[in-house]
Amino acid sequence: MVGGQILGKRVRHLSRYKDIAQILVANGFGWFIDEIGLFDILSLPRRIFSERRERETISTYERMRLVIEQLGPTFIKLGQIASLRADVFPPEFIEQLTKLQDEVPPVPFDQIRTIVETEMGQPLSDMFRAFDEVPVGAASIGQVHRAELQSGEEVAVKVQRPDIQQKIEIDLDILMDLARLAERHFEWAAHYELSQVVEEFRYTLLNELNYTIEGRNADRLRNIHDGDATVRIPRIFWDWTTSRVLTMEYVRGIKLTNGAFLRESGYRTGEIAQRVANAEFTQMLMHGFFHADPHPGNLAVLPDHSVLFMDFGMVGRLTPEMKRHLSALIIALMRRDSDAIVRVLYRMGVVPSDVDDRRLHRDVDNLREKYYDLPFTQISLGDAVSELFSVAYRHRIKIPSDLALVGKTLVTVEGVVEGLDSSFRILNIAEPFGRALLRDRMNPRQFVGKAFKGAVDTAELLTDVPRQIRGILREWRRGKVRVQLEMAEVDQLMRQLVRIGNRLSFSITLLAFSIFMAGLLIATVLKRSSSALWSFPTTEVGVAVGLFMVFILIVSIWRSSK
Repeated sequence: MVGGQILGKRVRHLSRYKDIAQILVANGFGWFIDEIGLFDILSLPRRIFSERRERETISTYERMRLVIEQLGPTFIKLGQIASLRADVFPPEFIEQLTKLQDEVPPVPFDQIRTIVETEMGQPLSDMFRAFDEVPVGAASIGQVHRAELQSGEEVAVKVQRPDIQQKIEIDLDILMDLARLAERHFEWAAHYELSQVVEEFRYTLLNELNYTIEGRNADRLRNIHDGDATVRIPRIFWDWTTSRVLTMEYVRGIKLTNGAFLRESGYRTGEIAQRVANAEFTQMLMHGFFHADPHPGNLAVLPDHSVLFMDFGMVGRLTPEMKRHLSALIIALMRRDSDAIVRVLYRMGVVPSDVDDRRLHRDVDNLREKYYDLPFTQISLGDAVSELFSVAYRHRIKIPSDLALVGKTLVTVEGVVEGLDSSFRILNIAEPFGRALLRDRMNPRQFVGKAFKGAVDTAELLTDVPRQIRGILREWRRGKVRVQLEMAEVDQLMRQLVRIGNRLSFSITLLAFSIFMAGLLIATVLKRSSSALWSFPTTEVGVAVGLFMVFILIVSIWRSSK
């Protein structure tokens, strides 16, 4: 069934498949098309091997970047997302991915008007007092126009390009097909589960296509910084927002791409750098929800030196468990403890079973030695994260996508703040957050909370055991459960089952005796007249018998555990 679906998509998207194949061949990647069998599937003529354009002698990774740019918006966006995965792709390729340009000509205003009116169900003039026809910015997915609501409020209206969702979904289908074919023919693609990586990219990109998700992201970040005068998040106008149109507060500021202008205008760039770093660490480490694309074009400064965040299509989320892993990793890096770093990687479950443990420890030790004697003011967080990802890549350790996004965000933030103030070191801001995380982990309440959660999970598991057993027995009766036992183990298993049954029977007997004794004691208290029975030392004898039975139960458990 799956094969038929894939074949059907290939037939429907044949023209696009051929475009992609020809671009790959023209840039020297015909061997890849041939290796995965796409020549035969698409019935491509072999003569196109000889139709390569003359090109300069450039590296393979540069040619890969050119291919991505020629393939269009979908692949450019995916390339930008892929630049986050330094644990999956080699450093040289990551370097080229960071150079991808997302600049495209704007869509004619007539098409923008049609989209807005269709989405809102009313004429543009009924909604807006003014609407600039020339966009203030244009990208591969959408473009932004300045406008005024009928109430007089100045807004920025982000409008999705026509038919972009359909084009992206077609390209994503094709990319997933190529990833599955690559997994069949290349060992590295199978090891990194390339189709799952593409699925992560697909999820991220489709979220960017839904502007209501971006609006909710903005609202959540604004709630995080509620009451913080150093950070500004634009307000969303939900009455004028749909999945294809996003209307938000228009805030005038100077983008951080204009660092020289800021310095010439008398802005305190060191203070701005500190506020940017502090905002990101607050979002990431304190709340587990952060702006994941904080490049200078998405950041601006207002006259009061507050920092304006823009474009909330890409955000990162950290579960409580992932926050614990991240805090442990930061603490290990702060302590320069290579053993602790490796332990965290193992705890995440990202280290492959066939890893060379000795070589992994050696590489992490080398990384530690490089930074061991350096003070924090001389350490580049970007370099440290990049080298840690390089170690992960060498050992085929696939970092969880959430943490990969954290690493890329930290590298981006460091570049931003150092562009504002070359003497500023982001680790000066990171260190207090790291120590706060350490104190939080050592807090007795945390231990109590974890113990309570563990107890609740255990209780739920035990409560669910009878239902699971009934389910297994039901499937057994239907003949759907097969059990294979080695004969040498059957006797041992039977003896163990007998011991468990005896222990359960003994425990039930002890519980019944305890209930009987409790009832007897209550009756003793309530009985006012004396009798021969009540004059007998019932309590003492009962306690002695109960203790003896508990002792027998403990001994039997201890002996069986041996």
